[in-house]
Amino acid sequence: MRATKTMVPEGARTAKGAVRVMDPIQTEIMKNRFAAIVEEGSTTVFRTAHTAFVKQTQDYQCALATAKGEIFAYPAMSGVTSFIGISLEATLDFIDPETLGDGDVIITNDPFRTDGMCSHTMDIHLVKPIFYKGKLIAYGWSFLHASDIGGAVPGSISPTLTEVFQEGFRLRPMKLIIGGQVNPYVLSFMQDNSRIPEDLWGDLQALVAAMNTMERRLHELCDRLGEPVVTNSMEDLISLGELRSREALRVLPDGAYSFSDYLEGVNPGDLILIHVRMRVKDGTVHLDFSGSDPQVQMAVNFVTGSSTHPFLTQALNYFVLTQKPNTPANAGLVRPMTVSAPRGTVMNAEFPAAMGNRWVTAMRIYDCVVGCLNQALPGGIVSCGAGQAGIIAVSGRDPRTGKRRVGVVNPLCGGSGGRCSGDGVDGVDGPQGYLANTPIEMTEIETSVRIRRYELEPDSYAPGRWRSGAGITIELESADVETVVTVRGMNRFYFRPWGVNGGAAGSLGRVILKPDTPQAESIGKITVLTLHKGDVVRMISPSGGGFGDPLGRPFELIERDVRSGLLSTKRASADYRVVFDGAVIDRKATETLRAERGAAKPATFAFGPEREAHDKEWPVAIRSAIAVAVRELPLSLRAHVLKRVLDDAVLARSMQDKDAVSALVKRTAEQVMR
Repeated sequence: MRATKTMVPEGARTAKGAVRVMDPIQTEIMKNRFAAIVEEGSTTVFRTAHTAFVKQTQDYQCALATAKGEIFAYPAMSGVTSFIGISLEATLDFIDPETLGDGDVIITNDPFRTDGMCSHTMDIHLVKPIFYKGKLIAYGWSFLHASDIGGAVPGSISPTLTEVFQEGFRLRPMKLIIGGQVNPYVLSFMQDNSRIPEDLWGDLQALVAAMNTMERRLHELCDRLGEPVVTNSMEDLISLGELRSREALRVLPDGAYSFSDYLEGVNPGDLILIHVRMRVKDGTVHLDFSGSDPQVQMAVNFVTGSSTHPFLTQALNYFVLTQKPNTPANAGLVRPMTVSAPRGTVMNAEFPAAMGNRWVTAMRIYDCVVGCLNQALPGGIVSCGAGQAGIIAVSGRDPRTGKRRVGVVNPLCGGSGGRCSGDGVDGVDGPQGYLANTPIEMTEIETSVRIRRYELEPDSYAPGRWRSGAGITIELESADVETVVTVRGMNRFYFRPWGVNGGAAGSLGRVILKPDTPQAESIGKITVLTLHKGDVVRMISPSGGGFGDPLGRPFELIERDVRSGLLSTKRASADYRVVFDGAVIDRKATETLRAERGAAKPATFAFGPEREAHDKEWPVAIRSAIAVAVRELPLSLRAHVLKRVLDDAVLARSMQDKDAVSALVKRTAEQVMR
């Protein structure tokens, strides 16, 4: 092989089947050219969208895909990063590319017919074929989270919804634009079924503008370099992504690692098991989710289909991009990763599952994969983050027009976990670090709420050699006669974010209605909450776990946290076994205190007392065996049988092997059917 060339991995071949040799200089140049194109498209959406959830929070994205439907260029400067590697294949198969012409734009928000390209109906996806001199050379892809598509509640999402029919309109892949002309029937259908029809269409126009921009830039590139150079570079760039991804994953020792965590449902006691087994072999990773619970009658399911879905590999994607920051963010990144997510599980649900609140499930999957990585890498990498992204939507009268409208206030996240080399980040968690704040002034102009507080929560740090980031407190006051508040994605109200290598578990989330009054009430997670004029609700997010032994934290860092006002001397004394003289640690007295109490050997994971008590009551092996056995039943029976089995805890825990568990589940199903 010549020194100036790099042989691409298996799969990057010419039309005659020979392995093509990649020019590394040209590939790097084309990587930057394609990146500039998609970044311009993403900025176009950001600057021209209508709703706060797109133009402020930035829950949107656009990208470029090959003629086969593989993403080869994906933005990094704005918008979401969770769709890196998403496949358009099932959508293109449904619509049949042979029927597409120049100027067409496909629209869909159907998770089932796109086999998971759409992860819930509120995400509306557009696909635009890009032709050059009559030849299909690529696709433009874009999506945004629509603030309202109709359905049972304002904003279209409530965790309590049980089937997709309640979550607004659903469009199978069809043509929104035909030959450059908008299909009025599709547009009117969407607008007739949304509470904010003008804003919905304004957002979609921003996506179309972005794809038109990307198409124009791709044409210019073909004019300059020739179409074969451009299309070959698309494949080379995907192959480069695969090559670098494999290099990054080879850091992981070969072996098998497993981890379990729980997703919290709507009501206390609703606990959904997420179980993953990670197998690593020579730069490849397989994630097996077959031990997880079946889909549930809550809006926390989603579809991942038959391909490697980025919602399942997100933690690995970020690991690769951290290890090899020059890795192209494209379909090649996920090629060394495979998954087993059986149909009918909560992470690969079947029709007609509700999915509006699916991102909280994706976050718990992220946590489980990170749990495996902590076992695979000596010393670990990071503790569990807050594990929620509470998207706050409000419905009330627009202060400017008097008309009722739906608006998004903010994503309520929480502190990330402590890391192997530094503290966690205040108010931001890894899986959704791309979500941005909406300015308070805009929220108060566009909605019927006032923001009374929005700040980091004092004494929410989880202690460790490297502490967690702080949680967030937000207080909303209704400025109208009636304001309806919905919050999707609230979690970690029962089981704490876990710490690693001696770091403590994080804090739990909580919600207080009418705080600081005699009528103050802790109300748990919000689904749909009606506030009247002057009513206040306070939401406090969880914080991540700590990393490493708290007694190893340098005194100057503890004193710095105290000076910041986010850590009290009382809490610091308890967490770190230190003695204060004013705001300064008395070193000598601290050494005496620590010597008297001695030191304990830290466990790898600190789950907190709530989870530890639950695991004694319900060993994970038994709980997972029950989940697998229940999934063998007809879809209509699974939720009922699982609840009945879990209600009889004494009997279920007596089952010692898979055959006994299967027999118990079968008997229970027969009882349910009587």
